[in-house]
Amino acid sequence: MRIGKVERYISESLETKGAMLFSLIDPLDYRSPEDAVKTATESARGGADLVLLGGSMGMQGGILDDITKQIKEKIDVPLVIFPGNTSAITTNIDAIYFMSLLNSRNPYWITQAQMLAAPVIRRLRIEPIPVGYIVVAPGGTVGWIGDVNIIPREKPAIAASLAVAGEFMGNKLIITDTGSNPQMQNSGPVPNEMIKMVKSMVSVPYIVAGGIRTADQLREVYSSGADIAQIGTAFEDHSDPYKQAAIFAKVVKEEGGKKIGSR
Repeated sequence: MRIGKVERYISESLETKGAMLFSLIDPLDYRSPEDAVKTATESARGGADLVLLGGSMGMQGGILDDITKQIKEKIDVPLVIFPGNTSAITTNIDAIYFMSLLNSRNPYWITQAQMLAAPVIRRLRIEPIPVGYIVVAPGGTVGWIGDVNIIPREKPAIAASLAVAGEFMGNKLIITDTGSNPQMQNSGPVPNEMIKMVKSMVSVPYIVAGGIRTADQLREVYSSGADIAQIGTAFEDHSDPYKQAAIFAKVVKEEGGKKIGSR
């Protein structure tokens, strides 16, 4: 499979900038679709390098089509679907995470959903980005929906082994995610030791998601080895998503510069 435009954009951006910031919008977490569109637009304007749309439950059909169309018209960075299931497919996007939930107990989330979605994605000519997805404690909604054998935070070697297995299986991106659950976010992002170990094992871009709420946490995530930070709740909860994105983008620029300087 030839490398697609969005995958090339990610690769070239990491080569020139050293780090990237992805904004994740789950419309079901917002009071209205308009609020979701506004946060997506403002986070991109503030410095997010890519906007993801989706979540673990219910994002499909006409609602998905309408929201993606509105966002696509207002941003100048790629819009990518973060699918919760096979129904989360629309043509108003630049690409889709073609995810395998590597530590699920249920084969549906590892290969079967992908088999069902693949013919549709090919027929619609949507760019698939193969993604190895790993859920770390506490796990949030995705841990429950995906029947995940959640990785303990104190077991970084398990996450690293899964990550390298995901790369060997052909995934172009690896994600470790603590899941979305505001009541459990006090646990913070994936532990620094885990980030360091995963990064030491993989050669594809590594994304850290979940629990990143402050600039200091973001800085630690990058300094520990992450190539990309994927952030949702910190934009959703902020009264000014543009301002929050600008603060985070400044950290991305600084930490990315350090990565380039150390090459």
